[in-house]
Amino acid sequence: MNQHIKTLPVSVLDLVAISEGQTAKDALDDMVSLAQHVEKLGYRRFWLSEHHNSPTLASSATSILISKVLDHTESIEVGSGGVMLPNHTPLVVAEQFGTLETMHPGRVNLGLGRAPGTDMQTAHALRRTTQETAYVFPQDVVELQNYLKPIEHQSMVHAYPGVGTEVPIFILGSSTSSAQLAARLGLPYAFAAHFAPQQLKQAIQLYRSQFQPSEYLAEPYVIVCVNVVAAETNEEAERLSTSSQMFYLNVVRGTKNLLQPPVDTMDGKWSLYEENVARSMSQYTFMGDRDTISGQLRSFAEEVQFDELMAVSYIYDQEKRKRSFEILKESVDQL
Repeated sequence: MNQHIKTLPVSVLDLVAISEGQTAKDALDDMVSLAQHVEKLGYRRFWLSEHHNSPTLASSATSILISKVLDHTESIEVGSGGVMLPNHTPLVVAEQFGTLETMHPGRVNLGLGRAPGTDMQTAHALRRTTQETAYVFPQDVVELQNYLKPIEHQSMVHAYPGVGTEVPIFILGSSTSSAQLAARLGLPYAFAAHFAPQQLKQAIQLYRSQFQPSEYLAEPYVIVCVNVVAAETNEEAERLSTSSQMFYLNVVRGTKNLLQPPVDTMDGKWSLYEENVARSMSQYTFMGDRDTISGQLRSFAEEVQFDELMAVSYIYDQEKRKRSFEILKESVDQL
């Protein structure tokens, strides 16, 4: 087992999923409550995603949610997992995150992705342009970096606040192209293994082998995001995981059901094809009691060289979701 796992940082990604019976306001209240909870547990980061035109998720205005969480926590780093840069101009992102950093120095993370985080019709409504902005993602990242540098490194247009804040930037991705970009720019890399696991090992190997030290980072740094469903017993975790399975079934079918309560069995809920696709998407799911999770983490660390674990958890009941993150932290601490 790699020695680094004994001091493995753990973090949270929250999509702010709306559970059946909840309003969006309820989900946002749960977001704040969860952030406060994991901060007390010693989690390093709390990241929020960006999704649009989705009635099942309340995470469209990412920078506003980050501000809300920062206002109600004290020390945990809060950031975007991520800002989908093709939807925004680099200047506006620099202004938003420069403002957040000014209000909460040293606690803001800026994770950047190249996908739109939505369907193409919504992407067009967001961009209001026919330009394919995803193709200029590398240039946009560099432009954004420059806006956050000291004034002497900038051109005529400045981001106020933003100048000199040097908000730490992370490249998010699920492919080898994002890994190569993160390596070339010398930035930390966060891989979305929680829903797109196929290129995980290849992307990390490529990132580490091609990494170029930069003013931001001397050595490669990899965050891997996975699904976690932890409970007091393996049987309880298996039952709670059915909410997550129905969440991924939603994705497979393109339906827009709210997060569902757990069921005793998924039999009859999905076809064999749907089950195979959903399970493939959520391949990296750690599920079980504390000892089971610890064993799964050990095996994972032997397969994948990573520096930080980020967890997303689609558990219907908020208190059980909080307990899941408690058990995950206990599992890591006992390694």
